[in-house]
Amino acid sequence: MTYGATPGPAGTIFRVRAPEAQSVTLCLFERDHEVRREMRREGTDWVAEAPAPPGTLYGYRAAGSFDPAQGRWFDASKLLVDPYATELDRRFAYTPSLHAFGTDTGPMVPKAIVPGDLPVVEPALPVFTHGGLIYEANVRALTMLHPDVPEELRGTVAALAHPAIIAHLTRLHVGAIELMPIVAWIDERHLPPLGLCNAWGYNPVVPMALDPGLCPGGVAELRETVAALHAAGIGVILDLVFNHTGESDVLGPTLSFRGLDNRGVYAHDREGRLINDTGCGNTLNFGEPYVRELARATLRHFVRHCGIDGFRFDLAPVMARSPGFQADAPIFAEIAADPILADRVLIAEPWDPGPGGYQLGAFPENWLEWNDRFRDDVRRFWRGDGTVGTLATRLAGSSDLFGPHSRSVNFIAAHDGMTLADTVAYAGRHNWANGEENRDGQGDNASWNNGVEGPSDDPNVVAHRAADARALLGTLFASTGSIMLTAGDEFGRTQLGNNNAYCQDNHLTWLDWGTRDRLLEDHVAALAQWRAARAGWFATFPRQGDWLSPSGQPMTIAEWEDPATSGLTYRSLDSDRPYSIDIDRIGRRVGTSA
Repeated sequence: MTYGATPGPAGTIFRVRAPEAQSVTLCLFERDHEVRREMRREGTDWVAEAPAPPGTLYGYRAAGSFDPAQGRWFDASKLLVDPYATELDRRFAYTPSLHAFGTDTGPMVPKAIVPGDLPVVEPALPVFTHGGLIYEANVRALTMLHPDVPEELRGTVAALAHPAIIAHLTRLHVGAIELMPIVAWIDERHLPPLGLCNAWGYNPVVPMALDPGLCPGGVAELRETVAALHAAGIGVILDLVFNHTGESDVLGPTLSFRGLDNRGVYAHDREGRLINDTGCGNTLNFGEPYVRELARATLRHFVRHCGIDGFRFDLAPVMARSPGFQADAPIFAEIAADPILADRVLIAEPWDPGPGGYQLGAFPENWLEWNDRFRDDVRRFWRGDGTVGTLATRLAGSSDLFGPHSRSVNFIAAHDGMTLADTVAYAGRHNWANGEENRDGQGDNASWNNGVEGPSDDPNVVAHRAADARALLGTLFASTGSIMLTAGDEFGRTQLGNNNAYCQDNHLTWLDWGTRDRLLEDHVAALAQWRAARAGWFATFPRQGDWLSPSGQPMTIAEWEDPATSGLTYRSLDSDRPYSIDIDRIGRRVGTSA
């Protein structure tokens, strides 16, 4: 069976799941006029046929028991977005009325658009291969201030296909650009009263409906942008949120799943309360086959119709919870058995806030994983309180976590946390602009300020920070595994110490292309060129090589264990990969040669 809206010669067939509803109504819209058609039950689903050509706006209303204590939220006054929608007519905007029982939300909720005949992208292997460079980017932040991108394109997916953006990515030898969420999301309810909005997009409503603000051209815009990036040899990875939705907790809005199948889609405890393993108010129930099929349908949609190379999964342990994490959870085998998905790049953020949620190293062998241990251990070494033994383990692919075949995605900084420049300029977070009295965001960032908190014009402080940044980047580009760079870190972007800038859609997070650090950018480009010229060398660590102390002699056990050991040299003895790495903490230097 096919969920969503499926146009056919006799009209469009609409199918939606709502097993506990007493009735479901299809709502068709012509301008501001709503036409309602009763749907018929087919088991757990509701179906209707209607003369609704591609481009028609629609939604659903479901009637039934309203008993939140028992997990039932049926309210026919609420217009509900189709869980299988791929395009919407407008962005979501939070208002308390979206929660209020009996208040009609038809004028407030975006309408799904009946899709046309979507072209299928010719199947091809992913452009990105393990060991390459992933460039993490927020579409809006990356392009809003770029002087060469036409103003009308700035902040959109189409801007990524502009020659100026592609030229920058090409100079850095980017293997794939990883796009922070581009699916439509809604602001958390505490943000509008603060005059803030969600800038990152990790609060979606339904999983495949593109955000009309970021992608006004819909599926076609994404497909054409992916094609342009592929033509330049750059893959595209989508960051997807399959762990929760923007319907939040019991005080959140009723937008889609809550009004259709709350007890099936969201995980509940034995008392009927929402489980919050995500910290966002609700948790998708991947023990429910329908939820897993919706997730796979989303992945197939983006691969078949947009040519997407792979996916990064936010708070990925949720996908294997039922309710606890299972390394052999059904979703893993189902994706592996899907002919459209089996060869895609799959990246887990291997932790969530729930019980037993830290699962670094526990995902399937064909999945890559964000390695926060790399980030923290490398930062601590260069800060001066980490050991050279731990550093060597991270450089060599983190075999303590992944075994001999590293699946690590190494990074120094990501969208969540301190930027690279802020890591060496701030000892603590500075999140006052977020309106939570600096309580939000990670408390321990393994960062340091070189003697001055924040901006400084002291030449010594500036020089030390520049050297530290180069050392951190040198370590990243010399490491085994895939590597990830967050957009702007190559030229010193700062968020003024804000390590949780999810609600800052402004100059704090928009990349300032006019004042970027060109020397640092040149340094990163040189590192990237060196690594790219040796493509394939860093997917696994050489089986043979020498570890030498700063004196040039083989490392002793005492030197490995001594916190004062300030560096090392690694020399590969693999004839196919004859390279060396020199680490010098005293001189703040990383050298590579081949």
